[in-house]
Amino acid sequence: MQFTNPDYNHFLLDQGLFGWVYKILTPIEWLMSEIMYWFHKLMTLIGLPSRGLSWILAIVFLVLVVHAIILPMYVKQMRGMMKMQALQPKLMHIQKKYKGKKDSASKEAMARETQKLYSDSKVNPMGSCLPMVIQGPVFMCMFYMLSAIPYIAHGSRATLGAFDKATAAEFADTYLFGLKISNTFGMADVSGKIVIGIFTVLMCLAMWYMQFNNMRKNLPPAAMEGQQYKMQQAMTWIFPLMYIFSAISMPFAVLVYWLTNNICNMLRSLWQVREFPTPGSRADDEKKKRDHINENKRREKTGQISLEEEALQKAEEAAKEREEHGYQREQPKRKRRKKK
Repeated sequence: MQFTNPDYNHFLLDQGLFGWVYKILTPIEWLMSEIMYWFHKLMTLIGLPSRGLSWILAIVFLVLVVHAIILPMYVKQMRGMMKMQALQPKLMHIQKKYKGKKDSASKEAMARETQKLYSDSKVNPMGSCLPMVIQGPVFMCMFYMLSAIPYIAHGSRATLGAFDKATAAEFADTYLFGLKISNTFGMADVSGKIVIGIFTVLMCLAMWYMQFNNMRKNLPPAAMEGQQYKMQQAMTWIFPLMYIFSAISMPFAVLVYWLTNNICNMLRSLWQVREFPTPGSRADDEKKKRDHINENKRREKTGQISLEEEALQKAEEAAKEREEHGYQREQPKRKRRKKK
C-alpha cells in the first residue's frame, strides 16, 4: 500500500457535508484557536522556544481544558444513569402492569405513571444524553482545527481564529521526536514513520484497555453471555484498529491530540468504573468492600464501634428480646377511645 502526500489545494473537511457542519461550528473553532494561541504565548514567556514544545503543550493543554469543562456534566451524567438503574425495578413493575393492554386509556395511564415516577425521583431520562450531545461537536472542532492548520500555513485556506498564515506556519514547523507535526505518514522518513507507528499503537492500547476494563469489571454476570456480549468483545478490538487507517492519513499534530484525548478518556473511564459501577458488577462488589473498609476507618477515628460490632450488637439485642418475649409476634392491642 502506498500513502501519498496530501493535496494542500483541497482541504477535504471544507467540502460537502463536512464543510457545512464545520462552518456552523466556527465559533467553537475560533475559541479553541485562541486558547491554544494564548497558552503558547504563555509558554514562550517562561522561556520555551516559539517553535517546538510550546505548541505541543498547547495541544495537550487544550485537550485538558475541554475535559475539565466537560467533567461536571460527565459526573452529572453518571449520577443520572445510576438513578435510572435504581428505578429499573419500578419501571419493570409498571410495564408488567400494562403488559398486553393496547387500548389508548391503558397507554395513557402507563405514560402517566412513568412520568410521575421520574418526577417523584427527580430523574430526567434525557439528561444523560446532554453531555454526549455537547462533547461531540467540541471534539469535532478540535480535530478540524488541527487538520486545517497545515492548509492555512500553505496559504490555500483562510485564517481560522488566532491562526493566520504566519502563526500557522510557525505551528506547522514544530518538531517532536524529530518529526514535523504537520507531516503525515506518507511525508515522513523512516524514523518519522516509526514515531507515528508508536503513537498509533499507544492510541489503540489506551482505547482498547478502556473498553476491556469496562467489560471485565463493569458488566453484571447476566450481561456477560449471549450474542450481544460477543459483539461487544469484537468491538473492543475493531474500534482501536480503525485508528490505524485514520492515523496514516492525518497530520502528526492530530495524533498528538488523539493520544492525549484517549489517555484522558481512559483515566476518566477507570475513575467511572471505580466510583459509579453498574449494580451487580464486579466493580460494584469491589466498591462495596471499599466503602465498608472506609466506613470502619472513619468510625475508628471518631471512637465509634465498627460495622461488624454494630451488627453483632443488634443480633444480641434481637436474641435477648426473643428470649424475653418469645418467638411469637405480639399482636398489637386496640387502643380504647376515651369517652367524651
